Amino acid sequence: MKIGLQIPNFTWPTGPARIGGTLGDIARAADDAGFASLWTMDHFFQIAPVGPPEMDMLEGYSTLSYLAALTKKLRLGTMVTGVPYRYPGILMKTVTTLDVLSGGRAYLGIGAAWFEQEAKGLGTPFPPVATRFELLEEALQIAKQMWSDDNGPYHGHHNHLAETLCSPQPLSRPHPPILVAGGGEKKTLRLVAQYADACNLFGGPEAVGPKLTILQQHCDRLGRDYTTIEKTTLGTVHLAAGGMTAKDVIAQCEALSAIGVDHAIFNMPNVHEIAPLEVFGREIIPAVGGF
Repeated sequence: MKIGLQIPNFTWPTGPARIGGTLGDIARAADDAGFASLWTMDHFFQIAPVGPPEMDMLEGYSTLSYLAALTKKLRLGTMVTGVPYRYPGILMKTVTTLDVLSGGRAYLGIGAAWFEQEAKGLGTPFPPVATRFELLEEALQIAKQMWSDDNGPYHGHHNHLAETLCSPQPLSRPHPPILVAGGGEKKTLRLVAQYADACNLFGGPEAVGPKLTILQQHCDRLGRDYTTIEKTTLGTVHLAAGGMTAKDVIAQCEALSAIGVDHAIFNMPNVHEIAPLEVFGREIIPAVGGF
């Protein structure tokens, strides 16, 4: 099993002037500890599960470019880009740039979006949910075409590209892994089965297991090899006195691995202290590598 790190919060005790330095310390420590991936959110306001909208938030792709220069091994992505926020042709060029400059370490993380407050606050479109899923499917189709030898036009219901040129092409082969996040059983998991290289689901084995069963059913209907999809999860770990222990995390990873999860991604409320990352590198990542 692989372990990833998500950073959803930049409001640290040292204040805004030290965000860059603290983030750099976190990224280097995660890379040295053996984390397989590093993720930012693609939000512009802080989200309710983490804190109020006024908390510090960095734009995702600028942040990932900064992190690419500070790391050497781990993959980089957003968890995840809301499809209405960027024209898909520009988004694929952005992810391609990240992939090339990082030496082939980018993911395309993408989803239908949900945070209406930030969209309205910043003046970006936020169409109804059915339309957002149509946009998501078209973006996935555009990604596949731009990351291929086909430079011809793309004409969908919402998007019209006269020329899907993307030069240079990504260094990742055949392209940066496409991760679609969300557990919607009818639409989201069907899009994973049809287009994606990875899924991302929330919760423990009792929540994730049934979703994977449904994903496999979609794969069977579409003729997709279920085993080719990377199964990832997202959760929170608080390694601290009186909190979770390394053994607790290892047991959680073992339970997730038993239902077919390949890549467990965690955020940590105290990640800025660096010590939790060192515990992962010393005790957890070596232990779960054989799962």
